[in-house]
Amino acid sequence: MASEAPTATEYVTHHLTNFAIGEGVWTLHVDTLFFSWLTGLLFVVVFWIGARAATAGVPGKLQNFVEVLVEWVDESVKESFHGPREFVGPLALTIFVWVLLWNFLDLIPVDWVPVFAYHVLGFEYTRIVPSADVNAPFALSISVFLLIIVYSIKGKGVLGFGKELLTHPFGSFPLLVPFNIILNAVELIAKPVSLALRLFGNLYAAELIFVLIALLPAWIQFVPGGAWAIFHILVVPLQAFIFMTLTIVYLSLAYEKH
Repeated sequence: MASEAPTATEYVTHHLTNFAIGEGVWTLHVDTLFFSWLTGLLFVVVFWIGARAATAGVPGKLQNFVEVLVEWVDESVKESFHGPREFVGPLALTIFVWVLLWNFLDLIPVDWVPVFAYHVLGFEYTRIVPSADVNAPFALSISVFLLIIVYSIKGKGVLGFGKELLTHPFGSFPLLVPFNIILNAVELIAKPVSLALRLFGNLYAAELIFVLIALLPAWIQFVPGGAWAIFHILVVPLQAFIFMTLTIVYLSLAYEKH
């Protein structure tokens, strides 16, 4: 971060650049990894404390919050997934809370963390919203993609899954098998791509708007900034809910026999 006042282009570019180490495909976005681990640890610790404090008597506020969230996610899984839920329920809860925490980081004023990281830690670049870095949403969606394959085999068996890839949707006529494979491959790949790009696109746009608002004079920033923050508070849980719900639906479609 230069000592002289940056231009608007330099300011925006600086705030949208990750703290990266390595080169090419081996590049690591250290800030994305750190804040992903930090929010994940926060999720685990808070829910662990809530579970430890659980009582059969009058529940505390934290226990109420955890129980309501767990029951709501469990009901969402029940409505959409009709197989064994021992893994899908905790997975859906983890995805919802983790993505929610990722997104809420976007409400922290855009200069606070980068300025602290630069002056105290000496980091030139720092971004704190993992979902605004395309790598984090794709990492999560690829994990869902692998689970789709696992649940397809779990629900249909290896032969059943292979048969579906070869014969759906046009049937088993030999000349149509290549078209079935192509369409099924496109359908499978489209699921993680759509999951990742939907989350990334919404949060990247939100982060960019906050950065642009920060370029306005200080005396007027709170007007568009406050309005956008209020709107963004609605977007934050919605994007987490969509990612969770689509994950449940995709796993349900993979598990069920057609």
